[in-house]
Amino acid sequence: MLLISCPNCGPRDETEFHYGGQAHVPYPDDPAALTDEEWARYLFYRANPRGLFAERWVHVGGCRKWFNAVRDTTTYRIAAVYRMGEPRPVLSGERAATGGAA
Repeated sequence: MLLISCPNCGPRDETEFHYGGQAHVPYPDDPAALTDEEWARYLFYRANPRGLFAERWVHVGGCRKWFNAVRDTTTYRIAAVYRMGEPRPVLSGERAATGGAA
């Protein structure tokens, strides 16, 4: 079982959380101006890296607040959690994240 540390409530069992997809994906400035293909890319195309990846999570069984987590996709180890609106932390031995693909 995965233990996730909510930034508001502390460590809790993974069954209290729901995954929300890739973090730091900016909403389009003018969504009405997007073509169908551009809108589909925004909605459905996400990075799928091996290693550290910034994700959104919501604590549905607790405070019900959204937060971000950096999780290693190969080991499932959560390296960092941080509140929405905060920048993605740079972890030791890691280069700073660039652009929207964390």
